[in-house]
Amino acid sequence: MAQNGVTPGPRDRQLQQSLGTLSAVIRKASWKQNTAIVSTSRVLLVGAGGIGCELLKNLLLSGFGEIHIIDLDTIDLSNLNRQFLFRHEHIKKSKALVAKEAATKFRPQAKLEAYHANIKDNQFNVEWFESFDIVFNALDNLDARRHVNRMCLAANVPLIESGTTGFNGQVQVIKKGQTECYDCTSKPIPKSFPVCTIRSTPSQPIHCIVWAKSYLLPELFGTSEDDMEMDHSEDSENTEEIAKLRQEAQALKEIRNSTGSSDFAKKVFDKVFTQDIVRLCGMEDMWKSRKIPEPLSYDSLENEASSVDSFISKEDQKTWTLVENFAVFKDSIQRLVKRLHELQATVSEGPPPIITFDKDDVDTLDFVVASANLRSAIFHIDLNSKFDIKQMAGNIIPAIATTNAMTAALCILQAFKVLKDDYANAKMIFLERSGVRAINTDSLKPPNPECPVCSVAQGKIFVDPNRATLNDLVEGILRLKLGYGDEFSINNQLGTIYDPDLEDNLSKKLSDLGVGNDSFVTVIDEEDPSPKVNLELLVAERTAPEAQTPVSLETELSIPTKPKVPVVEPTNGTHEQINGKRKRTADEAELENGGPQLKKIAKTGTGSGGDGPIVLDDDTGAILIDD
Repeated sequence: MAQNGVTPGPRDRQLQQSLGTLSAVIRKASWKQNTAIVSTSRVLLVGAGGIGCELLKNLLLSGFGEIHIIDLDTIDLSNLNRQFLFRHEHIKKSKALVAKEAATKFRPQAKLEAYHANIKDNQFNVEWFESFDIVFNALDNLDARRHVNRMCLAANVPLIESGTTGFNGQVQVIKKGQTECYDCTSKPIPKSFPVCTIRSTPSQPIHCIVWAKSYLLPELFGTSEDDMEMDHSEDSENTEEIAKLRQEAQALKEIRNSTGSSDFAKKVFDKVFTQDIVRLCGMEDMWKSRKIPEPLSYDSLENEASSVDSFISKEDQKTWTLVENFAVFKDSIQRLVKRLHELQATVSEGPPPIITFDKDDVDTLDFVVASANLRSAIFHIDLNSKFDIKQMAGNIIPAIATTNAMTAALCILQAFKVLKDDYANAKMIFLERSGVRAINTDSLKPPNPECPVCSVAQGKIFVDPNRATLNDLVEGILRLKLGYGDEFSINNQLGTIYDPDLEDNLSKKLSDLGVGNDSFVTVIDEEDPSPKVNLELLVAERTAPEAQTPVSLETELSIPTKPKVPVVEPTNGTHEQINGKRKRTADEAELENGGPQLKKIAKTGTGSGGDGPIVLDDDTGAILIDD
């Protein structure tokens, strides 16, 4: 072909052919290299819900060779419309285990490992995280997101964080020392609440509220999970497990059939607040690192409930006592039974009538409030007022299957860049329904020098769990070895365990303050004018001889001071700090929900909280997920 009016000669054509051949060889070699990187990668997928199912399928079809899936949750009826790996026969089974079984059919030669467990369990320590080439987060709560972020930073493993809320989605690449981490940007107080998976181990009021609203109420007065015939053809070999699931599903259905009986409320109560809890208590592995639930007694509460004012349910600003919640539970369930019978009497043909939740419906709201608070009491969770529960139960964001699928696909595209160490071309990606473009991107930002998680000094300490006290850490290590002054504080996953105004903990053992093997403590220097950067210490337990100190450093540490933040004088005369951060749009700020809620451990060693707006410590993340 002539170029610039000049016809190429034989030598030019030969050169072009050679260049074309060379380009093809390079592309083929590059493709083989990329394929090899992907096929030999060891991947961790945290979460097997809406995004997790899509991600697992994409990982397998993209050629990833070894994938480990972890999820604490079990499958609900409400999951089936978007979590496509699950079927009706899988209800009440482990999400991680079923996802592994279903996804194996996409690529039988791939290696899949599944864990029905909590990612925060001690077995999943820093050394375990170090064994992976890349980690994907598909979680539904802030606390777990922050934990995985911190573990990936400690293990120096790249993390791809993702989440969705309605039509909006977000994907973020996180790499220690190169990009912002999950905690580099502050999270505003959440304005809405996700439908969390709440069957196994509730830890927040919202878990119990959704359990009452989306499970117990429909089972008794709405569409039961057992209304459809279960198909167990694929599980014919697991006859014992199938029989157990059918027996459990049948229990509430039989109780529902006795709605006209005088002891209906007692049957429901004994099933969900006594028998089910006793069965949960028998699963000893589940309660190794958390407080075991305590079943309730119907007879004991009924004896005390006789003195409860019949108008207690109208006191919506008051947090009812356990006995008052029991009284409202009995009264509301009787109201709903009467209402359902009246509806049934008016319907002669067609499907039977049902009662569904409406936050403005007094009967269903009273039932949800009382049931949620009774369940909260069982799991040692703070009770809430009717007013507060109405707010939380009425602000649940639905999940969109298409958004989950698009977000998961974008995660894979970013993973290819991460595995090639091409962080220069990796992006922060936003899915937005409004605007000219559905997908918007932004360059990855460097770590925030003020971030309390990633812009820290790191070290490791050895602790004798039988002897080490907080004072050994404060005086023997921080002041004597590392040169800290008087003004600093120490935090761990429970909150603040030491500061200059909280010295009564000094004589307590570190193990009694939640400082154990593979946990972290963060030291925050508050000395003026040149405070040190935050120090994060990984704890390793080992018994030390009496002649040795019970707390010791693995290696010598040099802790730099925090960089000074310049101050500028804007035109309005007020001072502003320059931190190089891009201002978030209103939509992005809406996605980045959930602020850190540190609670000080009181001098008695127990947690204490203050009054204020409804804030969930660990139930929303950068993006809300309806799982």
